[in-house]
Amino acid sequence: MIATSATLIHGGECICLCIPDEVGSNKRLVFPLTILFEDDHLAVIHKPAGILVSGNSFKTIANALVQNIKRSTLSDATKPQPVHRLDYATTGILLVGKTSSSIRVLNKMFEDKKIEKTYYAITIGEMNDEGEITSEIDGKKSQSNYKVLESVFSKRFGKLNLVKLKPQTGRRHQLRRHLLSIVNPILGDKDYGIENLVLRGKGLYLHAYSLGFIHPFTHKKVCFKDEFIQRFEKIFTAKIEWGFIEPHKP
Repeated sequence: MIATSATLIHGGECICLCIPDEVGSNKRLVFPLTILFEDDHLAVIHKPAGILVSGNSFKTIANALVQNIKRSTLSDATKPQPVHRLDYATTGILLVGKTSSSIRVLNKMFEDKKIEKTYYAITIGEMNDEGEITSEIDGKKSQSNYKVLESVFSKRFGKLNLVKLKPQTGRRHQLRRHLLSIVNPILGDKDYGIENLVLRGKGLYLHAYSLGFIHPFTHKKVCFKDEFIQRFEKIFTAKIEWGFIEPHKP
């Protein structure tokens, strides 16, 4: 029989969970995505700014995946799903599972901190060359490591810094809240900024650059990256290449 919310469980029953490949709908989101990599197990995409990864909205990355990603040929192929989140205004690399087993395993890998994430941000104000931020977020232990790669003078903001960030935990809005806690908010952050120092209309200068992990099915070490976005380079006369500064070539 098909269970409902009123079905009582007494123990000893055999429960089968059937997940449909697609939720029936007359509407389909047409939203082209840039695919950075895909195989039968997973995909890596570029998330643009101004769109939710998932949620109740119609316009989400999750709803756009079916039209952009090839269906897996494996027996447990399912509707592709993001296995982590990026904020609405954040750009960068996003990992997607294409099978039931890969979605489950990749979620566990994030939970167990087996996936290394690297971000870049532009921050405001004087900063130490590098450091750890360990202030709690929502009462939970949190840690973000940072390194300043380059700084430039700004008439409006005093100083702008190109910062490499490595979150060691995955709290909600962690990098944005941590940087604000040391009075170095991210440029363009309307929610975690300092009054009179919020740059409006240019977006949030936070970019998810790379993901490194052991592929759970091929067992090979992989490192995927989402190329540095041009609007960062308009502020700095440098180019990002895997965490070091390469002199800008005209």
